[in-house]
Amino acid sequence: MPRTAAFFDLDKTVIAKSSTLTFSKSFYRGGLISRRAALRTAYIQFVFLVGGADHDQMERMREYLSALCKGWNVAQVRELVAETLHDLIDPIIYDEAASLIEDHHAAGRDVVIVSTSGAEVVEPIGEMLGADRVVATRMVVGEDGCFTGEVEYYAYGPTKAEAVRELAASEGYDLSRCFAYSDSATDLPMLEAVGHPYAVNPDRTLRREATAREWPVLVFSRPVRLKQRLPAFRMPPRPALVAAAAVGAAAATAGLVWYATRRRRSAAGTARSPLLN
Repeated sequence: MPRTAAFFDLDKTVIAKSSTLTFSKSFYRGGLISRRAALRTAYIQFVFLVGGADHDQMERMREYLSALCKGWNVAQVRELVAETLHDLIDPIIYDEAASLIEDHHAAGRDVVIVSTSGAEVVEPIGEMLGADRVVATRMVVGEDGCFTGEVEYYAYGPTKAEAVRELAASEGYDLSRCFAYSDSATDLPMLEAVGHPYAVNPDRTLRREATAREWPVLVFSRPVRLKQRLPAFRMPPRPALVAAAAVGAAAATAGLVWYATRRRRSAAGTARSPLLN
């Protein structure tokens, strides 16, 4: 039998908030951002939660957060995330998403987190959830061990779908039998790539598309700590394997070409921050 997988977007699909923005207080206390920047990220989080963001708004967020993290020491970022991971992320994991992850593993499927958020945030979350693989945005790291503010690999839009196809080729997944879950219309290419797409807490555009295509629409509304789940969420620890490097330069290039084309066509394009979704 061909292998299968379930691909999950992260923010507002598996967890109730933005994974990266959730750590803004930790980054502030660690001296990485100013009080003003912390307040601004809190506002961005609010906007993201209340109404989501279209392509244009997310492009501005991407540019802002890319500039914000320039000069951050990568080791310090990872340390801050590790120190506060369970306190910040554990309480906002959707019970419904955790159950789905359990069900897919029980059915013998791999679980893959595919997120536009930065790898330094997504990898430990994926490990906490027992994900088999992680695809995440990667920022360029200079020789001094700090972010340069440039994006090495942008896991967004069609690039996510390309990563899914690359994984299917390398791991032997039959995409017609695979599953995908997302809340955002920007993930339509990823949802279209599998045989079983699901819209989770969808934004307006995705809800309209899901209705037109007769895709199931799921509502996740119960954030719960993993240790409070009955039966307990007991996955054996499995290091999350980062697939961003494996998908290769072709996928990244395809995404960049798509962005350039969209931006030339209209000033009203969309985007997600390399530290969002």
